[in-house]
Amino acid sequence: MYEDEKLVCEDCGKEFVFTAGEQEFYAEKGLVNKPKRCPECRTIRRKNNRKKRRMYDAVCSKCGAQTQVPFKPIPGKEVFCKECFQKQPEE
Repeated sequence: MYEDEKLVCEDCGKEFVFTAGEQEFYAEKGLVNKPKRCPECRTIRRKNNRKKRRMYDAVCSKCGAQTQVPFKPIPGKEVFCKECFQKQPEE
């Protein structure tokens, strides 16, 4: 039903293959436009478009180590470093 198709990347001009499997995936997801960028340029574009997380300085409530967390610590609430957080029992 689908056949591999050669396309040219809009960013780098390199030729890439839009495989039959990718075409089937696009169809299943209801995507009608073909990709304009090669996989490498798509990856770079996604990385550049990601929001940079603001990190806040904190002190781990368990081991006392300096750490950074992606939320503003609230006084009186526990904050854990990555290692201590991962050691917490699942509830």
